[in-house]
Amino acid sequence: MSIGNSPEDDRPSVEEDDRPSVGRALQQARVDAGLTVDEISSSTRVRIPIVHAIEEDDFTRCGGDVYARGHIRSLARAVGIDPDPLVGQYDAEHGGRPSPTPAAPLFEAERIKPEPRRPNWTAAMVAAIVAVVAFVGFTLFSGDDEGGNRSVASDTPSKKPKAKPSKDKPSDPKKPDPSDSAIAAAPANKVTVKLTAQDGSSWISAKDHNGRVLHEGTLKHGASKTFTDKKQIDLILGNAGVIELFVNGKKVDNRFENGHVERLSYTKGDPAAG
Repeated sequence: MSIGNSPEDDRPSVEEDDRPSVGRALQQARVDAGLTVDEISSSTRVRIPIVHAIEEDDFTRCGGDVYARGHIRSLARAVGIDPDPLVGQYDAEHGGRPSPTPAAPLFEAERIKPEPRRPNWTAAMVAAIVAVVAFVGFTLFSGDDEGGNRSVASDTPSKKPKAKPSKDKPSDPKKPDPSDSAIAAAPANKVTVKLTAQDGSSWISAKDHNGRVLHEGTLKHGASKTFTDKKQIDLILGNAGVIELFVNGKKVDNRFENGHVERLSYTKGDPAAG
């Protein structure tokens, strides 16, 4: 006995190396709890071979220190003992617990660089389709308007040749003769018929030499219609008395009565009522 020391100080100290290993401690706790390896494996979802290896202090089958620590904690809780001392003992026997990696550098390393923005081809295709549809619609409507403005025969000839002055009577440029102008405007190789509703409205029908309908409808008061064909024009006048008639450039002096229906046919040359 040394002087100045208490009897307790002279007791032999129990070193930590006398503790059972981690695997042996887990095995002894399992046996004390009356549990089998199969039961421990079912409750912890740790495979049976790994449980046997851990109880024999073989941690190579765990797949690394992180998984080994997790299995130790799961098995310790399953057999009812504190897992922290066993995990600390495992760290002391296997080089200590690794220092945690700072979160910020890890985050910076894993940060995904934004990809360059790609052009939106879908929007471009939609815009192109809309532009094409608009162009086609505009073209169709324009074509309909031009087609609607075309008539079988224009009311007035597009180009009137200048009337030659008569040898017998000098022409007066200020007061042209209506009949001479009409004769000059009518083409010689076609039949030209012009109808004007002077004193009221009349229902009229005009057909060419093939029987094709050139016009059917009401000719309102003051309106005119002109029809041409290379051989013959057939007319039906519903209210013939109100119609002023020019055939091949010459005015036809008719004696039609209001309310009467007249059927007429005209060919090239001098007008002749059929």
